[in-house]
Amino acid sequence: MTTPPTASQTATLLVSCPDRKGLVAALGQLLYGHGVNIIDADQHTDPNASLFFQRIRMDLRELHTDRHAFERAVAEVADRFKMTFRITYGDKPSRVAILVSKYDHCLHDLLWRHRAGELPCEIPIIVSNHPDLAPAAAVYGIPFHCLPVEHDKAAYEAKIIELLERERIDLVILARYMQIISPELCARYHERMINIHHSFLPAFVGGKPYHQAYERGVKIIGATAHYVTEQLDQGPIIEQDVTRVSHRDYVADMVRKGRDLERIVLSRAVRVHLEDRVLVCGNKTVVFD
Repeated sequence: MTTPPTASQTATLLVSCPDRKGLVAALGQLLYGHGVNIIDADQHTDPNASLFFQRIRMDLRELHTDRHAFERAVAEVADRFKMTFRITYGDKPSRVAILVSKYDHCLHDLLWRHRAGELPCEIPIIVSNHPDLAPAAAVYGIPFHCLPVEHDKAAYEAKIIELLERERIDLVILARYMQIISPELCARYHERMINIHHSFLPAFVGGKPYHQAYERGVKIIGATAHYVTEQLDQGPIIEQDVTRVSHRDYVADMVRKGRDLERIVLSRAVRVHLEDRVLVCGNKTVVFD
């Protein structure tokens, strides 16, 4: 019986390109020729946009060449088929920074899941514009940096960027971080910054969505995790969920119910990103199971 590979012996290949015949065969032949075994593969074709998407998880134990040579071979096939591709390796976990303000439910949930082994990453830093959640970070032994918001927002964000770059951060999580992100920071972490918004987008964008939902008398409220873009709450959606409310629910009830959704939706989105299951297409995403 073949022993399954450990996580450090695997890699994931994500590709997207114009749809045409021969794509799957070309990739399969390339991997076989380099001694790579396919553990699992999933693909999707968007017939309206004529685009092809694929995720391949690979066993590298019998790779005939080094990684640089392998990546060059993939790049040659990608150039031939006009593919955009990304390869990530299981022995290089993503480094994640969490940005928070005062709400603690999403932070606690992420830290607990990380300690339980549910989130394959490293969390070397937590950044906040308030000191309130320093004790929570201390419980998990993660360095906490409090950076109060300054009148000069550019100078304030420059301090955040300095911390993120110093820690070689791959992914930024906005766990109810109540500050608007500048276009410069959005661009720096394009498709690498995830926000949780406490409504079922595109409904009730901006501030106080539970108050908006109450005033509108909705029967369903939700939460949405999305990549951050310059347009507030308009980035590609990764994960969503909903729960029912009624005329008996006031704003406080919606907040209580919504916080459960926020925690779950954010952790799902973070997990699929860390597992390289997300491909962005315009302002939409393909999320592989």
